[in-house]
Order: sequence, then C-alpha cells, then structure tokens
Amino acid sequence: MSKFKKDKGKGKPGINTASLPDIIFILLFFFMVVTVIRELELKVRVTLPQASEITVIEPKSLVSNIYIGPPTRQYVEQLGTAPRIQLNDAFSTPQDIALFVEMERNKVDERLIPAMTWSLRVDQEVRMGIVSDVKQELRKSDALKINYAALPDLD
Repeated sequence: MSKFKKDKGKGKPGINTASLPDIIFILLFFFMVVTVIRELELKVRVTLPQASEITVIEPKSLVSNIYIGPPTRQYVEQLGTAPRIQLNDAFSTPQDIALFVEMERNKVDERLIPAMTWSLRVDQEVRMGIVSDVKQELRKSDALKINYAALPDLD
C-alpha cells in the first residue's frame, strides 16, 4: 500500500473571484473622479454661420473662446433677448475682456502666448456692433490673433 495517493479526480482549482467586485468598484470610482463631463455651460445661444473656407486650428489648447449671442431660455426673463458676451462660465461686458485675456495668458507657457488664438463664436443673428466692441477690446489687450468660428458649408 502506497503512502501517497494521486488525485486523478480533481482538476485545476478555479480562479478565486472574491476580489473582482472590489476591483470593479475601484475602477468605477477612478473614472468618476477623473472624467470631466462638461467643461463649460453655454448661457448664450450660438448658432454658427456656415462658411466655405474653413481651417482647423491646432493646437486647441491655445484657443480661447468668446461666445456672443442671445441668452438661453432660462436667462431671458432676467436679461432679455439682447445679445450678451459669455467669457468662461459668466456673462460679461466688453470691459471684462482685458481681464479675461490676462487670465487666459496666465494659463499657458510664456513662450506660447504669441500662438494663442481668440475664437469668436458668434450667433448668426447677432449684429456687428457688439462684435466690434469685443474686437476693439481684444486689440487694446494686444490679442491680435482672432478668428470667427463657423460650420462647413455643405453646398
């Protein structure tokens, strides 16, 4: 009689999955913390005009957007329907643009400041008066690289 028996009936042991729920919850919490759902809430309605000569601006990290358009429905009772300027997440006046330019310049490396582009995202129904005011303030702040955002012309 042998002292050791071979276990011919047993197979490989199964993988222990007891820690699998912990790993899934850790990944879920990681993505919830890291993911940015929305960076900017638009408070003005912007319907971009169409254009035939469009170029893509690269890198996008050097583009700062200035939104001009009528307020969205939730702000119409407070502000009326006159076109407004939105800088980051707040309504602004043309006089606030100099401070906005300075804050945006402080976010990037000093060597990249000349490459910064100021993108005007203007609703197609807005008159040029408020746009001219914004352009004048940008010019006073030495922000001379300006473009108008537009959608490609499908015709």
